[in-house]
Amino acid sequence: MTAVVHTVLLAEDDRAIRESLARALELEGYLVVGVDDGVQALTRARRDAFDVLILDVMMPGLDGLGVCRVLRADGSPVPVLMLTARVETQDRVAGLDAGADDYLPKPFELDELLARLRALLRRAAPPEGDREPTLTVGDLRLDPAARRVWWASTELILTKTEFDLLELLMRNTGVVLDHTRVYERIWGYDFGADSKNLAVYIGYLRRKLAAAGAPPVIHTIRGVGYTVRRP
Repeated sequence: MTAVVHTVLLAEDDRAIRESLARALELEGYLVVGVDDGVQALTRARRDAFDVLILDVMMPGLDGLGVCRVLRADGSPVPVLMLTARVETQDRVAGLDAGADDYLPKPFELDELLARLRALLRRAAPPEGDREPTLTVGDLRLDPAARRVWWASTELILTKTEFDLLELLMRNTGVVLDHTRVYERIWGYDFGADSKNLAVYIGYLRRKLAAAGAPPVIHTIRGVGYTVRRP
């Protein structure tokens, strides 16, 4: 079987970091396109198909957050890993608010970056085998194979992480999933007790469901986690 070659768009304005990271990724079998500012990143991401984007937050012209926001507004579902030298909670939340699927604070270990890329690519991979049946909870419908979601007749436009999270909750309807389990299943690792990532994405889903006219279907079990229940 021929190995799948994944394409990566790497946007980093620090030349030394960009070139060393590109070499490391290429040694791991990735096909890397490197750019040094946000305008170039947006142009290439709109023109060419990439399996994953690695965006530095702080870049001249258009920063990584801006690139991500524009791509999400375009409807692009491509996974985005954000690199940031900012480690405050509000800065991380800003990256998630922009539509990033994951973030990695600088300085980082190469092994961790590679692990996070593998996790993003696994989640983005199309399902194998027979087509799975549609999941339903009341008027909420999710098609795992097509990766589409509807409330009644209104389709919800979800990012990759939002879709994965909703699918996990719907596959466990009525079951309370604790924070650790959700982090392990969706991100591949636990961010820790102080992380706000999960709450941020739950908020995204609730707002999109409400905008489509749905009553509350995702419920918080304080001190434990979340569950989906039929309204």
